[in-house]
Amino acid sequence: MKNSRTKKRRALFPIGMKLVLIISFIVVVSLGAITVLVSYFTRENDRLKAESNNFTVNTRSAGIAQSFFNQTQSNVYLLMDMVSTIGTNGALSKQSSAYFFERYPEIGAIVEFTRRQRSIDEAATDDERTMNFLNTRFMQKHELTENKIESFLKSESDTIEKAFQGVESAVNATTYFDTTTMGLFFAATEGTDRKAIVVITSAESLSDTFGTSGTNNSYIVNADGDIIVHPDFEKVRLGTNVSDSPIVKQMRENPDSGRQIFFTDTDGIEYFGAYQKLQFADVGVITTVKASIIYESVESTTRRNIYLTLSVFFLAIIFIATYSKLISTRIKRLTRASSEIERGNFNVRIKNTSNDEITVLTNSFMKMGRGLAERKNLEDTFGKFVNRELAKKALSGGLKLGGEEKNVTVFFSDIRSFTAISEKLTPDEVVGFLNVYMTKMVECVQKTGGTVDKFIGDALMGVWGAPLTSGSVARDAFNCVRAALMMRAALMEFNKDRGGDKKPIIKIGCGINTGPVIAGQIGSEQKMEYTVIGDAVNLASRTEALNKPFGTDILITENTYKLIKDYVLVEEMPGVMVKGKSEPIKMFAVINIPKATGTPGAGAAGPSSLDEVRSMLGIPKPDLSCVDPNKHEEKYKIGGDK
Repeated sequence: MKNSRTKKRRALFPIGMKLVLIISFIVVVSLGAITVLVSYFTRENDRLKAESNNFTVNTRSAGIAQSFFNQTQSNVYLLMDMVSTIGTNGALSKQSSAYFFERYPEIGAIVEFTRRQRSIDEAATDDERTMNFLNTRFMQKHELTENKIESFLKSESDTIEKAFQGVESAVNATTYFDTTTMGLFFAATEGTDRKAIVVITSAESLSDTFGTSGTNNSYIVNADGDIIVHPDFEKVRLGTNVSDSPIVKQMRENPDSGRQIFFTDTDGIEYFGAYQKLQFADVGVITTVKASIIYESVESTTRRNIYLTLSVFFLAIIFIATYSKLISTRIKRLTRASSEIERGNFNVRIKNTSNDEITVLTNSFMKMGRGLAERKNLEDTFGKFVNRELAKKALSGGLKLGGEEKNVTVFFSDIRSFTAISEKLTPDEVVGFLNVYMTKMVECVQKTGGTVDKFIGDALMGVWGAPLTSGSVARDAFNCVRAALMMRAALMEFNKDRGGDKKPIIKIGCGINTGPVIAGQIGSEQKMEYTVIGDAVNLASRTEALNKPFGTDILITENTYKLIKDYVLVEEMPGVMVKGKSEPIKMFAVINIPKATGTPGAGAAGPSSLDEVRSMLGIPKPDLSCVDPNKHEEKYKIGGDK
């Protein structure tokens, strides 16, 4: 009963509650007063100023845009009438158009299409281009060609048809010509003939004018919601459509010619906005300004008030510090213990001198430290026998029987003439040199994200892609090859001080294959092992065994090579027949990872040919014409039917 009462005991006078009440009262009163003052005296005033200024900017921008469209249309009509009077083919006509473009250099091209009517009851004939004026200087300046203009006209055939029907249109031509331009489409009549006029004109003057509005952002949208003029060239070049914007929707839905609104755009940003509809092509001029910019002064005032609040808060801390001095030493002691645990020292001891919440926390803290110490010891010990990630899953109860199909890269390595080497050494010497050798090889596997599946005597089996993966099958395959090249380098370093019966030179063969396997926990509920099984594993083992007859140290199959062929330097070897395949599987000897690939782990100063590899490793060059890679198929097979 006494132990039960001790466990349930709680502090009678919580110190934290007193601190929270004191600090909360000061902060809430201070910040509340500041918020009310800022909102009442500043925010409303800034809003009214912003709306008035934004509407003024919008009205001015709309007037400039309307004047631009009216002037362009009337000037083009004037040229059309003049040319129709004097004829389109004479010198006077060319002089007139040249003078026109000299006076209005922002107009790049004018094209007139005519739909002739034979009689009132007869259908119109096919359209014909009756006038075609190109501003040579404009085209040279903006790097335009007649082909680009023709392509633009073909793409806007529907818009030209609307012009024949009397529908004016303005389209974004910047996406076609990669310069700030727009296309204007409108109708003209001559007797019973109907005419459609297309004008390609620069919009730079409008863009420059709209870009001088300071914090306000003015732009023009057409009837489809496409931006055709904007100070930000990229928005026009990319053909940005803003038909989903709330202000554009209101402009299209409301019959009035203009208004101002406050709205939240599709990106979640609040704006003050105003629009004016123009009397050409159903286009509109929109002017917006971010609410955050308008309220920046309010936020600045708020920040200053916060500084004042912090000053008040600091004074409060002085009073609170006097009260908390009695407990600060114990809190510091607990903090130091926390730092010790963070550094890995879980066996911390803290002396308690009273009986309150800190005592309860301290006891729980020490229990947690002991639990973490036990878990760490178990994880470290277990991790030496299995993969560390698997050890963590096992400790958390996350390992269960079963498997799943995965595409992985399987690696096998084996020490050449290991039996002959071990016969000259004592058992302790064999184990000693194997431990040093395996440590270096395992480091190469782990540094490249692989998992050591198992040790089979002097052989090592590794897997990339299960249970951990780098994100893609190709990346896993490349990492496996990197590991093999790292093993080659590590083994050369290992052999520098070796030689003789007691310290023989070690040579290994590595086989790599990529393919589907079944990966998972195999065994029983009492004993299980994470591994991979399948034909891809068998082929990897067989590939490793082919290093000896081929005179190589690292062999990869065609399956792996196809994934990483752009990143490795290899030499093709004779193919190997595999059951179930009508054609032999190609084999490739890995030479190096060229530095030029720019790939992490590239071998900068490595060999550039298989002969260099053999010379570097002391491997005699075999006569491949006498090698039959299919001679001992059953010898290299692991599992499955023979």
